[in-house]
Amino acid sequence: MSPSLQDTLEAIQPVDPGLVGHYQSRLDQLTKPRGSLGRLEEIAARFAAIRHRPDDAASPPVAVGVKNDRDGRGQDDDGFGKKVIFTFAADHGVARRGVSLYPPEVTAQMVLNFLNGGAAINVLCGHYGITNVVVDVGVDADFGEDVRGLRRCKVARGTADLTREPAMSRQQATQALQTGIDLAGEFAAMGFQVLGTGEMGIGNTTAASAVLSALSGLDPENTTGAGTGIDGRRRTRKIELIRQALRLHRPDPADPLGVLCALGGFEIGAIAGMVLAGAARRRAVVVDGFISTAGAALALALSPSAADYLFFSHCSSESGHAPVLKWLGVRPLLELDLRLGEGTGAAIAIDLLQASWKLLTQMATFEEASVSRSS
Repeated sequence: MSPSLQDTLEAIQPVDPGLVGHYQSRLDQLTKPRGSLGRLEEIAARFAAIRHRPDDAASPPVAVGVKNDRDGRGQDDDGFGKKVIFTFAADHGVARRGVSLYPPEVTAQMVLNFLNGGAAINVLCGHYGITNVVVDVGVDADFGEDVRGLRRCKVARGTADLTREPAMSRQQATQALQTGIDLAGEFAAMGFQVLGTGEMGIGNTTAASAVLSALSGLDPENTTGAGTGIDGRRRTRKIELIRQALRLHRPDPADPLGVLCALGGFEIGAIAGMVLAGAARRRAVVVDGFISTAGAALALALSPSAADYLFFSHCSSESGHAPVLKWLGVRPLLELDLRLGEGTGAAIAIDLLQASWKLLTQMATFEEASVSRSS
């Protein structure tokens, strides 16, 4: 384990449940029946506790009736702060085994589409005022200097075929984790309060299913879905390939880095590092879909305390996602039958976090509004 990763893990502290209770107490004083905002109250209280600093006032700032005009830089004037989604892109050697409807070169093509603003994540980030950072952490292509806006953090030009050999070396796994750690640290230092995960990589549902089966003990039949839309015959082959990889490597769930080496992807490792560094910097981390959940699961295997900082955005229609979320013991914020990745579910959920924050900070209490309480 690298010194940087060790330092990151040591910096992660659980969120103080007393602070969560403190903010829930304020929610209970707002002009509404107690608990009537449902899970929005739970989200608001935990988010406020995550970002609480020792010199904070006894309660969050209240700004009743504030109008919030976007400034085009991912920030409202409601005190919520800036938000970013990292879309990590990487290729997978297993993609050459026919596990996807799309050829491997689509990964690089989609990276260019992201940079040109033509993908779903671009539309949603623009709509919600979220900064989107596209990261080449392992695409099997070389992008010329004329390609602007790309974060160039390539570990290698894709992983090896996990059904025949380890997907990556331990040094490469550590480098992928470090990429996520460094980017999360950089953006946290710039004042970003919310970090979202996203990914792109042909073949990465196979890697994610393998990682999640190794960590959870769930059979690949339960963690493997249709990915890009493959038919039942291809899904059966995909399941058998994952079982083949598990038999070959015999990954130890007590060694998360070893699981990543044997079965993972560079984007999955980068997501794990980003999750850990976000928690270490006391930032809310919004997890996108199935592949991002694999990265989050690796992070949680390394530091269970990171769970306090995670908001799982949605339950994907990828059939393996629901059983994995159940194994993790988490309840996602949304259920929209998404299975795109890129960070699309995270973008929608970040707006839900912002709505909950506005309710906490902008609604009046019964006392402030001179409204009688229930008897």
